[in-house]
Amino acid sequence: MDGQLKNGIVLTSESGNKYTVNQLLGAGGQGEVYSVDSNGKTYALKWYYKNTATKNQKEILDNLIQKGQPDASFLWPQDMIFKSYGESFGYIMPLRPKNYKSIVDMMKRKAEPSFYCLCRAAYNLTKGYNALHGKGYSYRDISFGNVFFDPDTGDVLICDNDNVSYNGAESGVYGTPRFMAPEIVIGKAKPSRNTDLFSLAVLLFYMFMLNHPLEGKREAQIKCMDIHAMNQLYGTDPLFIFDPDNKDNRPLAGYQDNALVFWDLYPQQLKDLFTRSFTMGLKQPNRRITEAKWLDTFANLMSEIIICPNCGAEVFYDSQKEGSGVAHTCWGCQKTIAIPSKIVIGRNTVLLLANTKLYKHHIDGGHDMETVVGEVVQNPNNPNMWGVKNLSKENWTYIKADGTQIPVAEGRSAAIAKDAKIDFGQNVGEFY
Repeated sequence: MDGQLKNGIVLTSESGNKYTVNQLLGAGGQGEVYSVDSNGKTYALKWYYKNTATKNQKEILDNLIQKGQPDASFLWPQDMIFKSYGESFGYIMPLRPKNYKSIVDMMKRKAEPSFYCLCRAAYNLTKGYNALHGKGYSYRDISFGNVFFDPDTGDVLICDNDNVSYNGAESGVYGTPRFMAPEIVIGKAKPSRNTDLFSLAVLLFYMFMLNHPLEGKREAQIKCMDIHAMNQLYGTDPLFIFDPDNKDNRPLAGYQDNALVFWDLYPQQLKDLFTRSFTMGLKQPNRRITEAKWLDTFANLMSEIIICPNCGAEVFYDSQKEGSGVAHTCWGCQKTIAIPSKIVIGRNTVLLLANTKLYKHHIDGGHDMETVVGEVVQNPNNPNMWGVKNLSKENWTYIKADGTQIPVAEGRSAAIAKDAKIDFGQNVGEFY
């Protein structure tokens, strides 16, 4: 496939860097993407078609480059190649590594992350958009095509950032069909942080359920998916496929099996967020789930996975099941699973299994799931005794069930015992 730029041509950026074009990687509606080399490193170059190389697009890119990326997960514009208005131009961004897969790859079973890595990817993705919104931007086009993840780690990369602009700013980008908020579909709103939150919820639902949240019986009955049908399904008359008060759009067995299978695998706290997103969140943009709430939930999900001792399947702990006396059953082998000891710290619950780690988020709620502050260890003198080892720089206080207090310095451990507590300084955790 021939592109606008020839292999081997050297382009000079506004900052004076020289880039040698290697090859055309792909093309889209706005332009083409090439791999380019500069000073021994390989980058990606998006080169616009003449009709999309507008002054407004150049101004958007100039602002993005000046402000810098909100978060390391963004393949952010970092250099401009521009001569004059009326000619094509382009921008340089990091090149996506080949081990990153798309959400579509996951839906086609070309990428099959573990539940833990899926939750980690959802966490990292949400954290990235939270950082973007924190800088006053809206993304405008959250969808399949803009997100990639490493199925082995849950790391994410967000691309196509050249349409990001300040919340409420004028733009010709309104989003991708099936991901746009209902108020955009029916022409009553423009892209904003609130519409981003809806698109994010749709993307997260796809990741966990491999199905669109509004595509059930009604979608299956549509003979021709034209603009009128899409406007009704996603705009004027949307109905969540698991709406608790209206069953008219339930997934159909044999047609939308993914949703039927996966919905029951997840704990109620996640299902509650999706239900709110696609019931009151359909009509009340200000009541959509915030990134902070998603992050709290995904952090809990990562910390509440039990490996079935019989078949090795990952099973989610569900506090609502335990609270109502319902047994946890493995979805793989159908056998009952015993719930291990756990520590509850504010809104966070962590199951205490061998090598379980406590992250900074668990003790301060600050959404840092990278910094390890503690881990479950075995007593070297008594293999039947387990504890939580302090790996932080702070002193903890261990509070026995009888109220006795023992200092836990860095490198020391606190025994896991029912009704005992750890005072971390910011919060207190209780063993169950």
